[in-house]
Order: sequence, then C-alpha cells, then structure tokens
Amino acid sequence: MTTDLSTVTRPIATANGLPNAHYVDPAVFAEEREALLFNEWAGIGVAADVPEPGDAKPVEFLGVPLLLLRGRDNVVRVFQNICRHRGMILVEEPRKIEGAIRCPYHSWCYAHDGRLVATPHVGGPGMNTHDQMNKDELGLIEVPSHIWRDVVFVNINGNAAPFEEVHADLLQRWSEFDSPHYHGGDDSKFTLDVKTNWKLAVENYCESYHLPWVHPGLNGYSRLEDHYHIEKPGQYSGQGTYVYQQIKGEDGAIFPDFPGLSQKWDEGAEYVAIYPNVLLGAQRDHAFAIILEPKGLDETAEHIHLYYSTPKTNDALRARNAAQWQTVFEEDVFVVEGMQKGRHTPGFDGGRFSPAMDGPTHLFHAWVAEKVGARRQQLAAE
Repeated sequence: MTTDLSTVTRPIATANGLPNAHYVDPAVFAEEREALLFNEWAGIGVAADVPEPGDAKPVEFLGVPLLLLRGRDNVVRVFQNICRHRGMILVEEPRKIEGAIRCPYHSWCYAHDGRLVATPHVGGPGMNTHDQMNKDELGLIEVPSHIWRDVVFVNINGNAAPFEEVHADLLQRWSEFDSPHYHGGDDSKFTLDVKTNWKLAVENYCESYHLPWVHPGLNGYSRLEDHYHIEKPGQYSGQGTYVYQQIKGEDGAIFPDFPGLSQKWDEGAEYVAIYPNVLLGAQRDHAFAIILEPKGLDETAEHIHLYYSTPKTNDALRARNAAQWQTVFEEDVFVVEGMQKGRHTPGFDGGRFSPAMDGPTHLFHAWVAEKVGARRQQLAAE
C-alpha cells in the first residue's frame, strides 16, 4: 500500500505522526527497509564485538547475511557473508579465524581482506585454477562501512554520501569526545528484546517529555525543566541536560573523565538518535551506544554497550553503572510496546505533536517521510 505522508512533513503545530501502516503493515516495513535502513548509514554492531585480529562475527541485518571481521592488519571490515561460488554462508557462529576464511561447501578460501586465495579442484580433480576463473574478480563483496564511537555503520546499497559528510555536524558537535572509547567488557553490554517497531524506540529516545512519569528516579535529579532539545533536520535529534550527575561508589570512587573536555560537560550530557537506528549518549565520564536491530515488523532487539575513557575501570562501579542504565532503559519498554499495540487501532491518524515538547520526535517522523517519499519517486521514475 502507499501511505499518505503529506501531513507528516507539515510544521510541527499542524503535523500528524506517521500513519498506522508504518508500524503494522508488512509492505511498508519492506519499503522502509530499502528507503531507511539500506539506503542510509545504519548501525549493525560495535567494533568491540571483534576485539582481536582474526575475530569474526556473523550478523544478519534484515535478512542480509553480513560478516564483521577484524583482519590481520587490525582493520575492521564488513563483508557479505557468502561465498562467491554458490552463495553458501561462510561463517555461522562468532569465532577466531586463524587462517583463511574457508567455505564449508567447496572449500573456496578468502584472505582476511576479502581476496579469493584458493579454489580447490576448480579446473577439475587436482587442478586448482581455471583460465576462465579470475580470482581477482571473485573476492568477497565488501559492504561500505564506517566506525564512529565504536559503532559499525554500514550502507548496504552503497548509495549514501560518505559518513563523514552526512554526519559532519554531529562529528563537530561532539568533537571534544574524539579521544578513545573503551568498551567496558561483558558486564557492560546487554540486550533488551522488545515487542515494538524499531521506529518507536527512536521516537521515545528523542524526547524528554516522558521523564516525570516513566523515569521517576532519573527525573528526581534531572528534571524535565533541566533539559533542552537537540535538533538537526535530516540527520539527528535528541535531548540534552544541564544537570548530569556522575555515578559514585560507596567509597566515593568515580570514573575518570574523557580528556580535554570543556566546562560545558562538567554537569551537562547529551543524548541523540542518529538516524536511522543508533542511539548515543555522551557524558563526561562514560558513554553508551544503542544499536536497534529490527527483527521484524513488531520485534526489536536493543543492543546496549557502555564505554569509558580508560581500558581499566572500577569493577563494582562499572557493574553498578550498567545496572542503573539497564533499569532506565527497561522502564521504557512498556511505553514502546504500548504504542505498538495502539497502532493497530483503526482510524488513528498518527497522533499530534506538542510544539513545545515534541520537536526532536517530529524531526524523525519528517525524516522518515522524506526518505520514503524520495524512494517512491525514484521507483516511479524508473
């Protein structure tokens, strides 16, 4: 079906949210898959998932099999996780690849940089070459990728402008955090499986309007009135606070700050949704990244990762910090699941936005409408 998006791109005071079909219709989900998640720079994981040379992790992104691999040169690359011979899946489980990447079907082998290096019996029994099989043309297909704040972004269709160009504004805004970010380890990552469309998780994260009712603990020291909007049309949006409060251990221990920060970050913090599916937090002493994995029309896996300014941190404080953030993010689950259920209501017009409170969320809706509309125009012209 084709949805009417004309009211979504109106000025916020008269705009509606996205129509129900954008949350409950499989055809629209497929449309958004191409227009939003394949055409743009989407997050699929973190470089910390492959910490050592040879580490490989298969990732299925909206049905597309990908392989996250840190090569012997310590460069993290993303490849299509299929052999160029017959399309067989190469790596089924996360593992260390000491030698070549070997296809389990016919043993074609690939180097860590994707080059095809061996084709056993391709020219007949005992003949490992064939004059009509050019190895230089049959390496693994590399997917355009970029790593920022340890998040691995990919552009599946290869249609997007370079990441540094698309997100130049945010890279400049947070340039003070260009120092290394160290993943906290196994106790600093967790996944929430949520029964909701992935966009609702983005929408909820963008705004602080819900804090007094959904996050009473957080609102106790970072009140609604202590927040401000972050709005960059077509790229990202979110919220900031003027009263960030460092977590402290019972002995008064704190995490060391990221180096070279200006006074703004002494008590300030910012939280942005970088379109389409990555949610980021920047604070003086730690950071986080949330990669939203759309697993279906109404299923989303939220992969949360916590980062610090040094490779070693206080174990007890790190565990306490992870538990605190998990509580905060779990408090949002009933909201996004409730909105998903609500989108099955016939005649719901997408809702309205508060001009004073919903600006960041409206920008995300407008971005979705713009990208989907552009995709429709492209298809109509072909």
